[in-house]
Amino acid sequence: MQKLVRNGAAAAGLVVALSLALTGCGSDSDGGDSGKDTGATAPSGDASGSGAGSGVDAASVEGTWAGLTDGKSVALAVSSGKVALVAAEHVCQGAVEDMSGEPMLTLKCGDGNTERTMGSIESNDGETLVISWTGGKKDTLKKTEAGSLPTGLPTDLPTGLPTDLPTDLPTG
Repeated sequence: MQKLVRNGAAAAGLVVALSLALTGCGSDSDGGDSGKDTGATAPSGDASGSGAGSGVDAASVEGTWAGLTDGKSVALAVSSGKVALVAAEHVCQGAVEDMSGEPMLTLKCGDGNTERTMGSIESNDGETLVISWTGGKKDTLKKTEAGSLPTGLPTDLPTGLPTDLPTDLPTG
C-alpha cells in the first residue's frame, strides 16, 4: 500500500512539474541562457496538422498524459506544440514537429539520454496515447487532468499507528 501511495504521489508530482515546465513557471538552472540548445524550439511546419498515414492529429496530443513503462513512471505534457517528458530519472523537452505529414515528438534530455528523443504516435483515442521511440521504448499513457490526482489512490488514513513514540529526541 505504501508503494501505491508513493507511486501515485510521484505521478501527480510529475504532472504538476511538467505543467510548470511548459508554462515557464520554474527555475532556470542554465544560468539565464534559456534559448541555447534546449530542444524546446517552435515546431517546424504545422504542429496542429493531421498525420496523413496514422490518422493522428497533432492537436489531439495536447494535454497531460501519465503511465508506467517497464515499471517506471512516465509523464508527458504537451502545450502549444511544446513537449515536456519525465521518464524515470530523465527529464526531456522538445516539440511536436510535422515530419512528412506525420506528427512526431522530438526531444532532448538534459542528461544526454537518447531512449526518448524521436517519438512517433502509434495511436491516440483521446484517452490512451501510444508512442514508439526510436531508442526502442514504447509508452502507453493515459490522459490526465492537470492538477488532479490519479484515480485509485487510497482515501482513508491507516489505523493502528503507534502512540507511544518518543517526543524528546537526543541532540548531539
